[in-house]
Amino acid sequence: MTYCLGICIDQGLVLASDSRTSAGVDYASVYSKMHVLQPGPDRLFVLLSAGNLALSQQLLCYLERDLAYPGAAGNLNSARYLFEAAEYIGATNLWIQNQHGPALRASGQAPEVTLILGGQIGAEPPGLFIIYPQGNYMAASAQTPFLQIGEIKYGKPMLDRVARFDMALEDAAQLSLVSLDAAARSNISVGPPYEVALYRRDGLALSQRFHFEGNDPFLSQLSGAWHSKVCDAFQQLPRFQWS
Repeated sequence: MTYCLGICIDQGLVLASDSRTSAGVDYASVYSKMHVLQPGPDRLFVLLSAGNLALSQQLLCYLERDLAYPGAAGNLNSARYLFEAAEYIGATNLWIQNQHGPALRASGQAPEVTLILGGQIGAEPPGLFIIYPQGNYMAASAQTPFLQIGEIKYGKPMLDRVARFDMALEDAAQLSLVSLDAAARSNISVGPPYEVALYRRDGLALSQRFHFEGNDPFLSQLSGAWHSKVCDAFQQLPRFQWS
């Protein structure tokens, strides 16, 4: 399993992911879940994936093939709006899952891939979509500016409390790291390296992309500071009256 999230704010987008694909007492594998696609100068797409690794890799191959050899289904260059890109990716993902579903289910595996798509096309505003295994999709909003896939529950509380559409891009990036750290602390299937990408509105290129190993000094400092502040806040709560 994995954990990925995106935050869509007025200043742009933050996309973040862990890199752990499977875990046990003696085994874990690491693969990047963040994929940046820029098929033309007027568009940028960042795709985060959770679920069956082989199917997600096949999906990326199909997206790149369709760019080189366009067909009737279109491709990322033919999309005029970000929702059209989400629709195309969702349909391609569903087709791949249907092709391999029977064999995967017979071997006890789930033939599902869930995706987060962030990006911008031309003068349209940047956007953020979750694309479900069934092919449908849903957009982030000013009221709920974040989307999550994978092991979402442990990293959600701080997003619910802190994420705002008017927050600074750098603050959203720091929040994404705190969310990743919280998920990893409570679930062994989530872990570093972490990737965080910042996209500033109308830039049509990533502003910054960071890679954090598990022993990264800043990551350790951030995790320790968050833990300490949460414990301090608990001690400062109104005391429960036992009698």
